[in-house]
Amino acid sequence: MMQKLKIRQIRSVIDRPVPQKRTIEALGLGRPNWEKIHNDTPQIRGMINKIPHLVEVREYKPTGEEKEKVKSSPKKKAPAKKVSSKTKTKKAATKTKKESKSK
Repeated sequence: MMQKLKIRQIRSVIDRPVPQKRTIEALGLGRPNWEKIHNDTPQIRGMINKIPHLVEVREYKPTGEEKEKVKSSPKKKAPAKKVSSKTKTKKAATKTKKESKSK
């Protein structure tokens, strides 16, 4: 299993160079005290090394409850309801009645 990192932003990006702001955004952070969990890859490590003064990094070990959440498959969404043509005509008729009253 791949090791994970918990990255927490500890400082604001106000008055920081644009590349540092973009790195914070690419890590999924944006405000102090925001946290994000990432896989421990060379790409993520490189981003962290560019902004060590803005973030705090810890190893992440999921608890029993979090492991169950990860294993469960996402539920399928119900298809969107279709609006019947009768409903559309009722709305159009209501609009025309309102327009004629206002004249």
